[in-house]
Amino acid sequence: MLEILKKLFGSKPKVFKTDIPRRFELLGRVGQGSMSKVWRARDSHSAKTVAVKVLDKIKTQRFEARFPGLKKPSEGEVAMKLKHPHIVETYEYGTTTEDEQFLVMEFVEGVSLTMVIDAQSESLTKNRLNYMIQLGEALEYFHREGWIHRDLCPRNIMVDTKEQIRLIDFGLVVPNSPDFRKPGNRTGTANYMAPELIKRHATDQRIDIFSYSVTCFEMWTKHLPWESAQTIDAVIHHINKPPTDIRTLAPGIDEEVAATIMKGLEREPADRWQTIAEMLVPLRHAQQRLQPRKKKPRPTTDGE
Repeated sequence: MLEILKKLFGSKPKVFKTDIPRRFELLGRVGQGSMSKVWRARDSHSAKTVAVKVLDKIKTQRFEARFPGLKKPSEGEVAMKLKHPHIVETYEYGTTTEDEQFLVMEFVEGVSLTMVIDAQSESLTKNRLNYMIQLGEALEYFHREGWIHRDLCPRNIMVDTKEQIRLIDFGLVVPNSPDFRKPGNRTGTANYMAPELIKRHATDQRIDIFSYSVTCFEMWTKHLPWESAQTIDAVIHHINKPPTDIRTLAPGIDEEVAATIMKGLEREPADRWQTIAEMLVPLRHAQQRLQPRKKKPRPTTDGE
């Protein structure tokens, strides 16, 4: 009898659903990914201007079904754990009244790295190496926390008004654990996917190092290391070819920076940088050589 009463009256955590249009003043759409829509909004609870991201219910369910029997964390669960100056801060996540997952994030004033690369502006020329290192530091933290991003590319990166890089999307993130590294799950953005991911081999954090290197290559050249492809079949066709040497498309690039990026593009994971921390060492060394900090003038006294 006691067991029956427990089943009938036992407390279950109540799921509170959020009416997005009622709680938030939606000020305008600021982005749309393959699995979500994002609005700039004013939060009636905090009075803050925030970014509200609502995930497509059907596409999210389809993606999560790729991990049968595994407790894959939701994007909101992952995002809430991330605290780093080059990763967008997430304040809250939950479920809408339409049973969609949503996230409330800080609103970043700025533009996507895709736009910055397309413009090849003076700002990019001046800050390219800084952007690379900032993004590398975000990815280093990400890996240290035990995650694989799986979709690192310019459209998932913002450059804010203070020339700071912000990583903004975690929709395809998985834990860096044996079950999630198994062969078979091929997700990501085709032109930035590592060969082992495309071929459905076992993966680890080195797929992010490859994607990071493609992004760095594009920052310097406005081109991909291989001819752009719109389909996985087309990508498979060209991944067996060596990448274009970055020096041919960016003749003035520093040799240490060029060699660092090209090593990150190696076809075999064992030939690449094994960790992003390792890859950052020569980039920081190049930064110290190319962008030496100015010494502050020594204060003087009236007697001098």
